Amino acid sequence: MTNHQPDRGWPAADLDNVRSLHVLAAGIRNAHVTEGYLDVPYDRIQAHLADLEGDFGRIVPDMRQLRVLRADGEHIEALARSRYGMRALLRGVRRPGWCWLQSRFLLIGVAAAPEGAGTRVAFTGGVRIPGRAALVPIGVRREGRGSLERLSTLAGPGTELF
Repeated sequence: MTNHQPDRGWPAADLDNVRSLHVLAAGIRNAHVTEGYLDVPYDRIQAHLADLEGDFGRIVPDMRQLRVLRADGEHIEALARSRYGMRALLRGVRRPGWCWLQSRFLLIGVAAAPEGAGTRVAFTGGVRIPGRAALVPIGVRREGRGSLERLSTLAGPGTELF
């Protein structure tokens, strides 16, 4: 019998939400993380990102509506409808500064972390290749940049994106 003590001798890393998103995306072929800094306090940005049935759908590209079907702690299930009429049943995790949702054909990852007086924000996602850890590479960077720009607009006049 082995005495397993996971807290002894193992390296530990304390990653903020944005760095964690980079780590997860690194395991998905064709995933790209688009990152930016907004000169807006974290709490204000987090409020927009946490509003899954409101602002979140305005931030994420091609999303017309997102409706939360079930929530059990940080685990959620939601129905997304695109501007083009497609639907996706998304399952994932939502907690402050973090949202990772995926379906058979869609992946959405969003992270935010306080940095100085502002907030570092990162997006990843796109159309999934079923049965594989890969995304269709078309438009991933453009959509991430669009998400940052829409979030900046929602955050209010005078908000700068770096």
